[in-house]
Amino acid sequence: MTAKEQLRSLVDTLSEEEAATTLIVVERRRDDAMLQALAAAPLDDEETTEAEDRSARDAIAEYHRGETISSDQLKRELGLD
Repeated sequence: MTAKEQLRSLVDTLSEEEAATTLIVVERRRDDAMLQALAAAPLDDEETTEAEDRSARDAIAEYHRGETISSDQLKRELGLD
């Protein structure tokens, strides 16, 4: 089954709300040059440092402890709201 055939099959199983959300995502990705560039970029295959690994582990642990802020709060803190 081709990707388009799989997609058509999946679309038939979506609720109207899921279809509307999916449509927004697909349209934005297709129309956004930055998202296209990111999707086409090669995978980063550089080795990470111990400090980077530790920082990532710390961030994941903070997330699991619920130590997060909303995107709206982040925008306010960065003066983007």
